[in-house]
Amino acid sequence: MNNQDTIIALSTPSGSGAIGVIRLSGPEAISLTNTVFAGKDLEKQASHTLHFGLVKDGDHIVDEVVAGLFVAPKSYTKENVVEISCHGSNYIIQQIINLLISKGARAAKPGEFTLRAFLNGAFDLSQAEAVADLIASNSKASHDVAMQQMRGGFANELKGLREQLIHFASMIELELDFAEEDVEFANREQLKNLVNKINYVLQRLISSFEMGNVIKNGVPIVIAGKPNVGKSTLLNALLNEERAIVSDIAGTTRDTIEDELTIGGIVFRFIDTAGIRDTADIIEALGVERTLEKMKQAKLIIYMADAAQSISEIEEQVRGLEQLAIPYLILVNKADLIADAQRKAFEALNVVFISAKEKQGIDELKTTLLEQVNLHHINTSETLVTNIRHVEALKQTEHALQRVLANVDNPVTSDFLAMDIKQALHYLGEITGTVTTDDLLENIFTKFCIGK
Repeated sequence: MNNQDTIIALSTPSGSGAIGVIRLSGPEAISLTNTVFAGKDLEKQASHTLHFGLVKDGDHIVDEVVAGLFVAPKSYTKENVVEISCHGSNYIIQQIINLLISKGARAAKPGEFTLRAFLNGAFDLSQAEAVADLIASNSKASHDVAMQQMRGGFANELKGLREQLIHFASMIELELDFAEEDVEFANREQLKNLVNKINYVLQRLISSFEMGNVIKNGVPIVIAGKPNVGKSTLLNALLNEERAIVSDIAGTTRDTIEDELTIGGIVFRFIDTAGIRDTADIIEALGVERTLEKMKQAKLIIYMADAAQSISEIEEQVRGLEQLAIPYLILVNKADLIADAQRKAFEALNVVFISAKEKQGIDELKTTLLEQVNLHHINTSETLVTNIRHVEALKQTEHALQRVLANVDNPVTSDFLAMDIKQALHYLGEITGTVTTDDLLENIFTKFCIGK
């Protein structure tokens, strides 16, 4: 990759809109823009200023625009950056981009602006990945976690661990230089205490991944039950739209239907499934099989029954749910049709009553769901790991440090200790980008949108 190129891309979503923002970054970002800009001389203007003018292709006026200047190193990429705000016509946007490419700019690759920011030291790799999470955040909780990581919360915690390990690594390396004198510069007890302290932090970070991943990707909740108990009606009531087909014919839902809803700042992914029953219909049987697979992947299962089902039948279904070892909630639909005596028998099972068709009890159900997943009390200012790449690196770090502990208590030479500590430092460095490869960077940044 040539960082001396000046790159260009649309930074706002594609499609017609009131305004489109075109971003350039690189040594010639300002000078290239100046060649097509009719207004003030942009090369003589201060950083962080806006300038109204025309974009012209020779004598032809392409558009009236506002050019925002960010002079290196005071920009997102730490390079010269220009952001051109033009009218949001696809035709106008493409004309301006093509015009600037003809002047010497190059079309940016996915994530290349953020990659340059990382390479130029604006932030570390974990913060760069948090930029993508921030763009994709769709709830208060996922936004707060991404913002905390982007501002360096995770990176700062890892930085402190690495610095202490580096100190001991240097002491052990010094011992290798004086191997013939048989001296010990790194106190072994202090090293053990440090490794135990670091492992405690690593275990906390690793265990936070389950919670962090749920906040980032949403809480998967499967709505299961017999055919025709009102599962699709419930999904429609929760979403307040006709998302699923509702019919009196049993087995209408043949496949899973998924949609998202934010409750109390947490995203829930509701999965409406095919009714569970024995069936000779091949397609419906496949739907039932998918239902069982989705139930195994759920964070919470809503088992839905209705007034027509007996207590013994529901208890039998609940015993099956308990074998999955996944939290569940029993929901009794058509509560408006339940007699008082029958209601008392249901209450003994600790159920939640609703009428999906009449939309009764839906608000109470939402409150119960928040309490069940216990995420609304999460302190998102604490470090939560949300990236599978990070958690794998943390596990590898922990394994390397376990070998350090084992070797400290065994009569091994200092070079083995140094090797294991270096391995731990390597894996920590992979998270923050202290240690990188071209393949790793490509894998991360190609997942970004073009204009970021």
